Amino acid sequence: MTVCTVIGLGEAGATYASALVAAGHQVKGFDPVAPTTPAGVVRASTAAEACLGADVVLVLTGAAAAPAVAAECLPLLAKGSCYADLTSSSPHVMQELSRIPSEADFADVAILGPVPTQGARTPLMVSGPGSEAVAALLAPLGADVEIADGEPGAAMAHKLLRSVLMKGLASVVVEAVTAGRAAGLEEWIREQIARQLAGDGQAVIDRFLVGTAKHAQRRSKEMQDTADFLADDLKVPAEMTTAAAAALSRIASEAAEPVAAVG
Repeated sequence: MTVCTVIGLGEAGATYASALVAAGHQVKGFDPVAPTTPAGVVRASTAAEACLGADVVLVLTGAAAAPAVAAECLPLLAKGSCYADLTSSSPHVMQELSRIPSEADFADVAILGPVPTQGARTPLMVSGPGSEAVAALLAPLGADVEIADGEPGAAMAHKLLRSVLMKGLASVVVEAVTAGRAAGLEEWIREQIARQLAGDGQAVIDRFLVGTAKHAQRRSKEMQDTADFLADDLKVPAEMTTAAAAALSRIASEAAEPVAAVG
Protein backbone atom coordinates (compact mmCIF):
# COMPACT_ATOMS: atom_id res chain seq x y z
CA MET A 1 0.00 0.00 0.00
CA THR A 2 1.30 3.41 -0.99
CA VAL A 3 0.48 6.59 0.90
CA CYS A 4 -0.72 8.94 -1.83
CA THR A 5 -1.64 12.60 -1.82
CA VAL A 6 -3.78 14.22 -4.49
CA ILE A 7 -3.64 18.01 -4.63
CA GLY A 8 -6.62 19.26 -6.60
CA LEU A 9 -9.88 17.32 -6.24
CA GLY A 10 -11.64 18.60 -9.33
CA GLU A 11 -12.83 16.22 -12.04
CA ALA A 12 -9.41 14.79 -12.92
CA GLY A 13 -8.02 14.80 -9.39
CA ALA A 14 -11.12 13.11 -7.99
CA THR A 15 -10.90 10.47 -10.72
CA TYR A 16 -7.33 9.53 -9.80
CA ALA A 17 -8.01 9.73 -6.07
CA SER A 18 -10.97 7.36 -6.36
CA ALA A 19 -9.00 4.93 -8.51
CA LEU A 20 -6.14 4.89 -6.00
CA VAL A 21 -8.54 4.22 -3.13
CA ALA A 22 -10.12 1.38 -5.11
CA ALA A 23 -6.63 -0.07 -5.70
CA GLY A 24 -6.09 -0.27 -1.95
CA HIS A 25 -3.84 2.74 -1.41
CA GLN A 26 -4.13 5.24 1.44
CA VAL A 27 -5.16 8.54 -0.12
CA LYS A 28 -5.12 12.03 1.32
CA GLY A 29 -6.30 15.06 -0.60
CA PHE A 30 -6.53 18.81 -0.61
CA ASP A 31 -8.52 21.32 -2.60
CA PRO A 32 -9.51 24.79 -1.40
CA VAL A 33 -12.72 24.94 -3.47
CA ALA A 34 -13.94 21.49 -4.57
CA PRO A 35 -17.32 20.97 -2.84
CA THR A 36 -17.03 17.21 -2.41
CA THR A 37 -14.39 14.69 -1.37
CA PRO A 38 -14.16 11.28 -3.08
CA ALA A 39 -15.15 8.37 -0.87
CA GLY A 40 -12.21 6.98 1.04
CA VAL A 41 -10.06 10.10 0.69
CA VAL A 42 -8.96 11.88 3.86
CA ARG A 43 -9.21 15.58 3.12
CA ALA A 44 -6.61 17.86 4.71
CA SER A 45 -7.02 21.53 5.53
CA THR A 46 -3.86 22.60 3.66
CA ALA A 47 -1.69 21.22 0.85
CA ALA A 48 1.24 20.96 3.23
CA GLU A 49 -0.78 18.92 5.72
CA ALA A 50 -1.92 16.58 2.95
CA CYS A 51 1.69 15.93 1.93
CA LEU A 52 3.04 14.94 5.32
CA GLY A 53 4.16 11.32 5.22
CA ALA A 54 3.24 10.88 1.55
CA ASP A 55 5.11 8.42 -0.66
CA VAL A 56 3.74 9.96 -3.86
CA VAL A 57 2.14 13.37 -4.38
CA LEU A 58 0.03 13.91 -7.49
CA VAL A 59 -0.71 17.55 -8.36
CA LEU A 60 -3.80 18.07 -10.54
CA THR A 61 -4.49 21.76 -10.06
CA GLY A 62 -4.65 24.39 -12.75
CA ALA A 63 -1.26 25.33 -14.18
CA ALA A 64 -1.40 28.77 -12.55
CA ALA A 65 -1.37 27.19 -9.09
CA ALA A 66 1.49 24.77 -9.78
CA PRO A 67 4.40 27.01 -8.62
CA ALA A 68 2.74 27.90 -5.31
CA VAL A 69 1.80 24.27 -4.61
CA ALA A 70 5.33 23.09 -5.40
CA ALA A 71 6.90 25.77 -3.20
CA GLU A 72 4.65 24.75 -0.29
CA CYS A 73 4.92 20.98 -0.64
CA LEU A 74 8.24 19.96 -2.18
CA PRO A 75 10.44 21.03 0.77
CA LEU A 76 8.34 18.87 3.13
CA LEU A 77 8.78 15.56 1.34
CA ALA A 78 11.12 12.84 2.53
CA LYS A 79 13.92 11.16 0.63
CA GLY A 80 12.61 8.39 -1.61
CA SER A 81 9.22 10.04 -2.10
CA CYS A 82 7.93 11.33 -5.44
CA TYR A 83 6.32 14.64 -6.40
CA ALA A 84 4.44 14.34 -9.69
CA ASP A 85 3.12 17.46 -11.42
CA LEU A 86 0.23 16.59 -13.79
CA THR A 87 -0.70 20.20 -14.55
CA SER A 88 -0.43 21.66 -18.03
CA SER A 89 2.51 23.86 -17.10
CA SER A 90 5.10 24.69 -19.76
CA PRO A 91 8.35 22.70 -20.05
CA HIS A 92 10.21 25.75 -18.72
CA VAL A 93 8.01 25.89 -15.61
CA MET A 94 8.43 22.16 -15.03
CA GLN A 95 12.20 22.63 -15.10
CA GLU A 96 11.97 25.48 -12.60
CA LEU A 97 9.76 23.48 -10.24
CA SER A 98 12.15 20.54 -10.35
CA ARG A 99 14.90 22.80 -9.01
CA ILE A 100 13.02 23.66 -5.80
CA PRO A 101 15.11 22.16 -2.96
CA SER A 102 13.58 18.85 -1.92
CA GLU A 103 14.48 15.28 -0.98
CA ALA A 104 11.70 14.03 -3.26
CA ASP A 105 12.15 12.85 -6.85
CA PHE A 106 10.34 15.20 -9.24
CA ALA A 107 8.25 13.93 -12.16
CA ASP A 108 6.70 15.88 -15.00
CA VAL A 109 3.54 14.01 -16.10
CA ALA A 110 1.66 14.77 -19.32
CA ILE A 111 -1.92 13.53 -19.59
CA LEU A 112 -2.42 12.45 -23.20
CA GLY A 113 -6.17 12.16 -23.44
CA PRO A 114 -9.49 13.19 -21.88
CA VAL A 115 -9.70 12.01 -18.26
CA PRO A 116 -13.51 12.53 -18.12
CA THR A 117 -14.00 9.77 -20.71
CA GLN A 118 -10.98 7.53 -20.11
CA GLY A 119 -10.60 7.90 -16.36
CA ALA A 120 -7.44 6.64 -14.68
CA ARG A 121 -6.72 4.58 -17.81
CA THR A 122 -5.88 7.75 -19.75
CA PRO A 123 -2.42 7.40 -21.39
CA LEU A 124 0.40 9.29 -19.69
CA MET A 125 3.92 10.38 -20.53
CA VAL A 126 6.34 11.05 -17.70
CA SER A 127 9.88 12.40 -17.41
CA GLY A 128 12.28 13.21 -14.62
CA PRO A 129 13.77 11.30 -11.66
CA GLY A 130 10.34 10.28 -10.32
CA SER A 131 9.23 8.61 -13.55
CA GLU A 132 9.56 5.04 -12.35
CA ALA A 133 7.58 5.76 -9.17
CA VAL A 134 4.75 7.32 -11.19
CA ALA A 135 4.67 4.36 -13.58
CA ALA A 136 4.67 1.87 -10.69
CA LEU A 137 1.70 3.65 -9.09
CA LEU A 138 -0.48 4.49 -12.10
CA ALA A 139 0.20 1.72 -14.61
CA PRO A 140 -1.63 -0.85 -12.43
CA LEU A 141 -4.71 1.39 -12.68
CA GLY A 142 -4.77 0.62 -16.39
CA ALA A 143 -2.87 3.62 -17.70
CA ASP A 144 -0.35 3.25 -20.51
CA VAL A 145 2.59 5.12 -18.97
CA GLU A 146 5.44 6.01 -21.33
CA ILE A 147 8.70 7.28 -19.83
CA ALA A 148 10.27 9.99 -21.98
CA ASP A 149 13.99 10.55 -22.22
CA GLY A 150 15.25 13.77 -20.70
CA GLU A 151 14.78 15.92 -17.66
CA PRO A 152 11.53 17.30 -16.22
CA GLY A 153 9.72 19.24 -18.94
CA ALA A 154 10.38 16.61 -21.62
CA ALA A 155 6.97 14.99 -21.13
CA MET A 156 5.19 18.33 -21.30
CA ALA A 157 7.10 19.26 -24.46
CA HIS A 158 5.65 16.14 -26.08
CA LYS A 159 2.15 17.06 -24.89
CA LEU A 160 2.32 20.61 -26.22
CA LEU A 161 3.45 19.35 -29.61
CA ARG A 162 0.49 16.97 -29.58
CA SER A 163 -1.77 19.88 -28.65
CA VAL A 164 -0.84 21.67 -31.87
CA LEU A 165 -2.58 18.82 -33.66
CA MET A 166 -5.33 17.82 -31.25
CA LYS A 167 -6.57 21.24 -30.17
CA GLY A 168 -6.04 22.70 -33.63
CA LEU A 169 -7.83 19.78 -35.27
CA ALA A 170 -10.69 20.00 -32.81
CA SER A 171 -11.07 23.71 -33.52
CA VAL A 172 -11.05 23.13 -37.27
CA VAL A 173 -13.67 20.37 -36.98
CA VAL A 174 -15.90 22.58 -34.82
CA GLU A 175 -15.59 25.43 -37.34
CA ALA A 176 -16.30 23.15 -40.31
CA VAL A 177 -19.34 21.49 -38.73
CA THR A 178 -20.70 24.84 -37.55
CA ALA A 179 -20.40 26.19 -41.10
CA GLY A 180 -21.89 23.00 -42.54
CA ARG A 181 -24.87 23.29 -40.21
CA ALA A 182 -25.41 26.92 -41.21
CA ALA A 183 -25.31 25.92 -44.88
CA GLY A 184 -27.68 23.00 -44.37
CA LEU A 185 -24.88 20.53 -45.18
CA GLU A 186 -23.89 19.23 -41.77
CA GLU A 187 -24.17 15.52 -42.60
CA TRP A 188 -22.14 15.97 -45.79
CA ILE A 189 -19.28 17.81 -44.07
CA ARG A 190 -19.28 15.24 -41.27
CA GLU A 191 -18.80 12.51 -43.86
CA GLN A 192 -15.96 14.46 -45.45
CA ILE A 193 -14.21 14.88 -42.09
CA ALA A 194 -14.63 11.20 -41.17
CA ARG A 195 -13.21 10.16 -44.55
CA GLN A 196 -10.11 12.32 -44.09
CA LEU A 197 -9.47 10.96 -40.61
CA ALA A 198 -9.54 7.34 -41.78
CA GLY A 199 -6.96 5.31 -43.68
CA ASP A 200 -3.16 5.42 -43.78
CA GLY A 201 -2.18 8.17 -41.35
CA GLN A 202 1.48 8.40 -42.42
CA ALA A 203 0.46 8.72 -46.07
CA VAL A 204 -1.93 11.53 -45.17
CA ILE A 205 0.84 13.36 -43.28
CA ASP A 206 3.20 13.09 -46.27
CA ARG A 207 0.46 14.29 -48.61
CA PHE A 208 -0.21 17.30 -46.38
CA LEU A 209 3.49 18.19 -46.12
CA VAL A 210 4.21 17.91 -49.84
CA GLY A 211 0.93 19.33 -51.10
CA THR A 212 0.87 22.31 -48.76
CA ALA A 213 4.34 23.50 -49.75
CA LYS A 214 3.64 22.95 -53.46
CA HIS A 215 0.24 24.64 -53.64
CA ALA A 216 0.45 27.18 -50.79
CA GLN A 217 -0.19 30.28 -52.90
CA ARG A 218 -3.33 28.94 -54.58
CA ARG A 219 -4.63 27.44 -51.34
CA SER A 220 -4.08 30.71 -49.47
CA LYS A 221 -6.44 32.50 -51.85
CA GLU A 222 -8.93 29.65 -51.60
CA MET A 223 -8.90 29.77 -47.81
CA GLN A 224 -9.34 33.54 -47.75
CA ASP A 225 -12.37 33.15 -50.02
CA THR A 226 -13.60 30.41 -47.69
CA ALA A 227 -13.19 32.67 -44.67
CA ASP A 228 -15.19 35.40 -46.43
CA PHE A 229 -17.93 32.88 -47.26
CA LEU A 230 -18.19 31.73 -43.66
CA ALA A 231 -18.17 35.22 -42.18
CA ASP A 232 -20.21 37.11 -44.78
CA ASP A 233 -22.65 34.56 -46.17
CA LEU A 234 -23.06 32.00 -43.40
CA LYS A 235 -22.49 34.43 -40.50
CA VAL A 236 -20.37 31.93 -38.55
CA PRO A 237 -16.90 32.34 -36.96
CA ALA A 238 -13.95 31.74 -39.28
CA GLU A 239 -10.88 32.13 -37.03
CA MET A 240 -9.28 28.83 -38.02
CA THR A 241 -9.91 29.35 -41.72
CA THR A 242 -8.52 32.88 -41.57
CA ALA A 243 -5.44 31.60 -39.71
CA ALA A 244 -4.97 28.88 -42.34
CA ALA A 245 -5.07 31.48 -45.10
CA ALA A 246 -2.39 33.53 -43.32
CA ALA A 247 -0.22 30.48 -42.71
CA LEU A 248 -0.46 29.40 -46.35
CA SER A 249 0.43 32.91 -47.47
CA ARG A 250 3.55 32.80 -45.30
CA ILE A 251 4.52 29.37 -46.62
CA ALA A 252 4.09 30.58 -50.20
CA SER A 253 6.29 33.63 -49.51
CA GLU A 254 9.00 31.51 -47.93
CA ALA A 255 8.97 29.13 -50.90
CA ALA A 256 9.34 32.06 -53.31
CA GLU A 257 12.35 33.58 -51.57
CA PRO A 258 15.52 33.24 -53.69
CA VAL A 259 18.27 31.03 -52.33
CA ALA A 260 21.50 32.97 -51.78
CA ALA A 261 24.39 31.85 -53.96
CA VAL A 262 27.28 30.10 -52.23
CA GLY A 263 30.88 30.95 -53.01
